[in-house]
Amino acid sequence: MKNMKVFANWKKLDKNFREKTVNYGIVLVAFLVIQILSATGSLKNSISGQLVPICTYVVMAISLNLVVGFLGELSLGHAGFMSLGAFSGTLFWVLNCETLPRPVALIAAFLIGGVVAGIFGFIIGIPVLRLRGDYLAIVTLAFGEIIKTVLNALYLGLDSNGFHLSMKDTMSLGMEADGKVLINGAIGITGISKASSFVIGIVLVLITLFVVMNLVDSRAGRAIKSIRDNRIAAESIGIPITKYKMMAFITSAVLAGMAGVLYALNYSTLVAKKFDYNTSILVLVFVVLGGMGNIRGSIIAATVLTILPELLRSVADYRMLVYAILLIAMMIFTQSPKAIAWRAVMVEKIKARRPGKGKMKQGEEG
Repeated sequence: MKNMKVFANWKKLDKNFREKTVNYGIVLVAFLVIQILSATGSLKNSISGQLVPICTYVVMAISLNLVVGFLGELSLGHAGFMSLGAFSGTLFWVLNCETLPRPVALIAAFLIGGVVAGIFGFIIGIPVLRLRGDYLAIVTLAFGEIIKTVLNALYLGLDSNGFHLSMKDTMSLGMEADGKVLINGAIGITGISKASSFVIGIVLVLITLFVVMNLVDSRAGRAIKSIRDNRIAAESIGIPITKYKMMAFITSAVLAGMAGVLYALNYSTLVAKKFDYNTSILVLVFVVLGGMGNIRGSIIAATVLTILPELLRSVADYRMLVYAILLIAMMIFTQSPKAIAWRAVMVEKIKARRPGKGKMKQGEEG
């Protein structure tokens, strides 16, 4: 009886509230499980090393889902925003981690990374969001490659006279003897004092969930989804298309920039080639496999597909073959109309077996 009352009270709750609770619950339960495994020494080093990247890709997948799943626009430049946040936040961290209290410097690094990525999201969004479909995808892909190329050829130094910038080599910086090279072209930023941790990653995931889910459930979120469903109808009733597209695009860019900071501060070296178009495609795969507009699916897909190559390391010769087969199988299962219909039938059967379902039906018949 007690379980039936709990279930009845749970059903009375708002659907959006239930969805949010489940999503937060998945993240918190995963955190507790990892902490228990770590405390008991049951967590493998290979998996432990993947915890921060998992959190990074979860944030990336949720933020891209805001643009691809809820807004309905195909963006392939998410790695570009990630790299902008990574380099700007890491630069601040390298310059201030020894002078400022570490928590203050770390929070500021995340904020700076997010703000810089958001500013570029605004600048790029003004012309780009006037495009649609394949054209938008091509331009955003080009943006990501341009950012990677520029960062790969950038040299930045600091001495008593201030910052020095060059696109040629370190000798062209013209620094004094006390100067320090901050960005060394293709070598990137070196000597980073690592600061990212699984706890910080979980906090960023929770912040991302809070921002995206509350935006989606707000009036602005309903406007964003209406643009996805029917742009002409949304425009005909007075919804400012450009405003809400920019809102989704900039929010997504800010979160990607913060994910970039989390990723960068997990390593001692940061290079631009880590943020090529393959990264953007990988994040898009997380979104597609998890389901367009499905935040929970993005969390699960990003986690599974990030950790899967490590789990398959024991079959090193066939690892990528097995990975590709599983990827195709997941794609068929999540996107095939027959698979979707089968899942709907299974959900209905599960609902029919829930406690109190039969009594409700008897009461209705009586």
